[in-house]
Amino acid sequence: MAPKKPFCLPVLLLPLLTLLPQADTRSFVVDRENDRFLLDGAPFRYVSGSLHYFRVPRVLWADRLFKMRMSGLNTVQFYVPWNYHEPEPGVYNFNGSRDLFAFLNEASVANLLVILRPGPYICAEWDMGGLPAWLLQKPDIHLRTSDPADNMTKIFALLRKYEPRGPLVNSEYYTGWLDYWGQNHSTRSVLAVTTGLENMLKLGASVNMYMFHGGTNFGFWNGADEKGRFLPITTSYDYDAPISEAGDPTPKLFALRNVISEFQEIPLGPLPPPSPKMMFGPLTLHLDGDLLAFLDFLCPQGPIRSILPMSFEAVKQDRGFVLYRTHLTSTVSEPTQFWVPNDGVHDRAYVMVDGVFQGVLERNMKHQLFLMGKVGAKVDILLENMGRLSFGSNSSDFKGLLEPPILGQTVLTQWLMFPLKVDKLVKWWFPLQLMKRSRHQVPSGPTFYSTTFQILGEGGDTFLFLPGWTKGQVWINGFNLGRYWTKRGPQETLYVPRPLLFYRGALNKITVLELENVPPQPQIQFLDRPILNSTLHKTYIYSLSADTQSAFEPVELSGH
Repeated sequence: MAPKKPFCLPVLLLPLLTLLPQADTRSFVVDRENDRFLLDGAPFRYVSGSLHYFRVPRVLWADRLFKMRMSGLNTVQFYVPWNYHEPEPGVYNFNGSRDLFAFLNEASVANLLVILRPGPYICAEWDMGGLPAWLLQKPDIHLRTSDPADNMTKIFALLRKYEPRGPLVNSEYYTGWLDYWGQNHSTRSVLAVTTGLENMLKLGASVNMYMFHGGTNFGFWNGADEKGRFLPITTSYDYDAPISEAGDPTPKLFALRNVISEFQEIPLGPLPPPSPKMMFGPLTLHLDGDLLAFLDFLCPQGPIRSILPMSFEAVKQDRGFVLYRTHLTSTVSEPTQFWVPNDGVHDRAYVMVDGVFQGVLERNMKHQLFLMGKVGAKVDILLENMGRLSFGSNSSDFKGLLEPPILGQTVLTQWLMFPLKVDKLVKWWFPLQLMKRSRHQVPSGPTFYSTTFQILGEGGDTFLFLPGWTKGQVWINGFNLGRYWTKRGPQETLYVPRPLLFYRGALNKITVLELENVPPQPQIQFLDRPILNSTLHKTYIYSLSADTQSAFEPVELSGH
């Protein structure tokens, strides 16, 4: 009987091979008879690391990939988030930082093979797990559901019928873990990571380390988990990975490199040193005005009217903020309970009466305020989308006011919804200095602050620190750097890549949207190192060993 030919799997590593010279002579084969992979006919084992191009500025792709190759990796693994490339149905974006083919080419230049994970669902702690928010414009949609009659025993038996043998693979070997606002920065020890890798390589296994370089959830792209309560993910996706958020080699990287060198050749030459860092400040920010003063620019098309409040999805606002407005139909002369039933605030509501900040309602956390006001008083509720659930079946995470608010015994109706285009305001209109309003007292509630500054010389990467500020969003030179939540932690600084800044005396502009309260001195600083672990909560160290399980189980919260 003739021997069986090894099964060829052309989709795992070949997307990159087709970009290389003489691609027609290259092959990637799963040799199940001998429990191994064959690359170009020779036995092959991949040692890979995860990196997400959508979490790294395009200008830094080459740097991060080169460092991965010099670490001894021969492969890079990454996702393709659907929502990053199809923002509206039938509208595609593969330009600039979304240029997938450019990233593949950079991987080729770095001499890295590619494991491509195109979704459509990716999790990755990314907004809605990579699924586009416009799917939720169909209110009764059911996402990521399965047939309840599935029998996993039968399914795996069917798999083994066709695949009784094959190479050993660990597609997600965790080098660290993700962070949630209000919990501590997760870490995993160098010894634990290197020991696990060494044991797998001794068995001849192929392995991918998740993450090898985590990067940053810039803008509004972070996802969230839910277990008992809503857990939004921090702006930093440092992940305690071998390459830090700022792209620097860590002791974990050098230790892993030593392990890899025992099993296969690694490129000659040293790893690049950490990038130059700079610190300066403090800088005093100046009041631009309350968010409400900019409504005409934030929502130039005007509000949407409805008897009951509508969700973000219903008004076609994927991320960021929507302002809900109504008016009191009678005078409320005593402090009266104001709440939204059925935990209907998704995710944070900043409440104002006649422009005066009253407080915050928060999903799963703070459920009521007490309000007063005269008949006709204007009630404004700024709703913040803190990131859609990225993990779990049927995670249809609608945002906004999902139920009409109640004041005392009165259900509030007749709403105006303003979908806010904050990025456009900051990038295009604020440079014109359309409004400057002087205030004698320190304002509270959603308020814009800004200042300009110069950097003499060449500068470097830096980390923005907002001591005394509460929570909000930051833009530098029109780029949405991400969320800060100084009062909750653990992340206290925001990574500012050097390419975002202008140097040699050119003018930079920073804009801050503080959502709650500013310090008496509205100052910021730029530091030369990050602060990612500042919270009152007990330090959490991630471990995979059975004898050191924490009471907090991260594996149940998220999946990649």
